[in-house]
Amino acid sequence: MKKLTVLTAILALSLFAFQSAFSQSANQTVTIEVQPVSKISVSGPVSLVINDAVPGQDPLPVSSSATSYNITHNSSTAGKISASINSALPAGIKLEITMAPVLGTSAGKQDISSATTAVDVVTGIGLGKGSNQTITYDFSATLAAGVFASTVKTVNFTVTN
Repeated sequence: MKKLTVLTAILALSLFAFQSAFSQSANQTVTIEVQPVSKISVSGPVSLVINDAVPGQDPLPVSSSATSYNITHNSSTAGKISASINSALPAGIKLEITMAPVLGTSAGKQDISSATTAVDVVTGIGLGKGSNQTITYDFSATLAAGVFASTVKTVNFTVTN
């Protein structure tokens, strides 16, 4: 009986030894990093048409708040949004923009009619994100500007640290 117990113990130990002979582990180093991310996107196109006036006055300006922007800013360094237009508008034609900020401070209504160099529209952007933030365009023309044919302009928005 003693031999059977010893034999059983040896068999059990050999099974554990056999199993551990096939076990293996390894270590691997993993480098991780989150870099500064400042991203902006805007919704679809905007159409602004001046087609009315009060007799004896300049044409009536038009406004649209039908477009919006989304922003992500993960840096502790304050960011800003600037806007520019691809080419200047003629004298007497004015395009202004106001951006409602979920992060930071709006610069208020900014004239981008001749802003081929970017102007700040939101400043002091802190860490965070925002969706569907309103962009308001105001479009006006003086009587001296005359008729201005339909023209497509590109407004460029840039978010930076």
